[in-house]
Amino acid sequence: METPEDRFFGELGGAYAEIRQAFARHVGMSAPRLRVLMRLWRDGETSHSDLRRILSLDGASVTRLIKEFEAEGLVSRRIDPADNRYTLANLTPAGAQAAAELARSHQAYQVRLLDGVTAEEQETVLRALTRVCANVDRIERDPQGR
Repeated sequence: METPEDRFFGELGGAYAEIRQAFARHVGMSAPRLRVLMRLWRDGETSHSDLRRILSLDGASVTRLIKEFEAEGLVSRRIDPADNRYTLANLTPAGAQAAAELARSHQAYQVRLLDGVTAEEQETVLRALTRVCANVDRIERDPQGR
């Protein structure tokens, strides 16, 4: 039997997954490609290893995506001068422009997603999510609830 908690977290997870996939479909780019491109835009030059860890992607996927972006002229790669075991990826000017356009498109898409959702409703959801995240932190600090 589904509990209210099951329904809450099921709906929350489902909504998050659907929103991420829907925007990727909207812009015609896979979600992993989108995530890598936007992470490089936000963080600047980043190692493949850090991208793998931050985005929870396997190393082969990160390498493949970076090589695809490089072939498209959106990313450049170089060996990390501080440690030649690592490869660094960075957006080219064309990549930065593409990412900036995606960010603008994402903002407009978010406005459309929130159509009919009042500011008060948005604040209520934000308060609930903030409380849930605080509870996660509390539970991780004290798993036995003492």
